[in-house]
Amino acid sequence: MAVTGILGKKIGMTQIFDDRGDIHPVTVLKAGPCVITQLKTMAKDGYDAAQIGLVDFVKASKVNKAMTGHFAKSNVPPVKLIKEVSIEVLEVAAEGEESTAAKAGDRILVDMFADTKYVDVIGTSKGRGFAGVVRRHGFAGGPKAHGHMFQVQGSIGASSFPSRVFPGQRMPGHMGHAQITVRNLRIRSIDLEDNLILVEGAVPGPRSGYVLISKAKSPPRERRGFAGVETRDALKASKKASAGKKK
Repeated sequence: MAVTGILGKKIGMTQIFDDRGDIHPVTVLKAGPCVITQLKTMAKDGYDAAQIGLVDFVKASKVNKAMTGHFAKSNVPPVKLIKEVSIEVLEVAAEGEESTAAKAGDRILVDMFADTKYVDVIGTSKGRGFAGVVRRHGFAGGPKAHGHMFQVQGSIGASSFPSRVFPGQRMPGHMGHAQITVRNLRIRSIDLEDNLILVEGAVPGPRSGYVLISKAKSPPRERRGFAGVETRDALKASKKASAGKKK
């Protein structure tokens, strides 16, 4: 068995170039190091999962007695953040080989994504406080001339029937600070020394925000041609064909 996810922090965004000279926007994530604090089993807990914690400096005074005993049971140091991730079943080790089954106290590093192409990232979006309908839902608003309140949503209810506001009506309210999942982000680079992983695209949350990085549940299939090679970009192929005709 092996865990499928790791906790980390969002460092920021940058851009890199590939071998063809194409530019790709990437988000730099510091993945781990993490440690397995507890293993949930079907026999005892009713499901299989691993409880992992992000190894970071935590004052002893900030850890209560219950969590202190929980960490001591697995012989792990106090961790900053705890999450549960799923477990995948690996091939059974042959005779004479060491078992690779996960157990409490094992460390989790970014090298777990060495053979992975896509990941899912879960983060908490930036909190925007109390926002109106123009900012929260993208309403156009009313006239912006003198005497008009152009950022007010207007009438929201019915008349004598049904004399109520329908559930789910888009109105002003709390914006942001919600759990967001971004799926199938391509891994562009991995730094094993500094536990960094570069994923193509944006990740929810501010800088230094905590994220959960896991192997993609349903990664996209690679597009292949009839001969088993990757299909070429249709737009670039059409441009080359039109340039050849002009010549």
